[in-house]
Amino acid sequence: MKIRIGAIAALVLFANAAAAQVPGARHVEFSAYPAFANASEIARRMGSPLTTLDLQRRAVRSGMTVIEQPLKLAQEDFVVYVPARRPPHGFSLLVFVPPWQDARLPAGWAPTLERYGVIFVSAARSGNSEGVSDRREPLALLAAFNAMHQFPIDADSVYVAGFSGGARVALRLALAYPDLFRGALLNAGSDAIGDAQIPLPPKDLFERFQQRSRLVYVTGEADTSQLGMDQSSIRSLRRWCVFDVQSHVEPSAGHQVMGSTAFAWALSTLLHGDPTTSTKLPACRTAIEQDLDGQLDTAEQLLSRGEHQDAGKLLSKIDARFGGLAAPRIIELANRLATPN
Repeated sequence: MKIRIGAIAALVLFANAAAAQVPGARHVEFSAYPAFANASEIARRMGSPLTTLDLQRRAVRSGMTVIEQPLKLAQEDFVVYVPARRPPHGFSLLVFVPPWQDARLPAGWAPTLERYGVIFVSAARSGNSEGVSDRREPLALLAAFNAMHQFPIDADSVYVAGFSGGARVALRLALAYPDLFRGALLNAGSDAIGDAQIPLPPKDLFERFQQRSRLVYVTGEADTSQLGMDQSSIRSLRRWCVFDVQSHVEPSAGHQVMGSTAFAWALSTLLHGDPTTSTKLPACRTAIEQDLDGQLDTAEQLLSRGEHQDAGKLLSKIDARFGGLAAPRIIELANRLATPN
């Protein structure tokens, strides 16, 4: 039996215990659609300015209409684990993006969720074979929103997590939605940020990510290729002035979901680790702003001299490197390039 959760009666969750493979986990359906999970908002936060502008122009030329929310929640399946005891300030929430297709709670995680008062939610059909922007990202956002509106969850204690390819999606979500997620738990999956593949979000969101987000990496000792990717990812975070980053190598583990001991460390660090405040942040931000402004100034000078090809190449490089930090000025320059006098 599958349970639909209404806007009021969240307690109907407590049925169908065996379906999620771990005692206490329940398969559920959700019903609410927040605006921040719409396609245009995901594109604004996760796409670079020029990529988003190009998509908008193509849509106008072709007469296409954007389908803001292609998912039908009545057809989706989520698993939720709710600890038996509610913490005084409300539950924390961990939204999990899997690499597999079924909705389940990893074995051995339930006791730690109980200990720290953390609700776990994950979507089915959100694995590596699914589309990222049209399924995996909106499913995680819909899961977070609906769980927060069905349970007494502390809005300042909401996190996103994932394993393998799911961790890579979780990093994208944490970067683009720091107003929703306070950080991410990345298990054996990560990427460098600040390039054409993972553009930086708009400035207001990125500054919030720099200031308050925490990233926790856990990868197996024998998972050597991913350990190298973790180091590349962490270096990129530091280059972009993100300093609250912790990592752990799980002894004797390969490319596998972290075990109960590693998960206990990771969740404790994510929730209760001492904040990493860096005196380097103001100067680091200033250096990035000066670099960006200098490159945009150069692009504007090229445009003014009629050197449109060189200006276009430079704007593409700026877009790939700085992403949303370059808006709105890069949009203004791109529009000038498209409609030269």
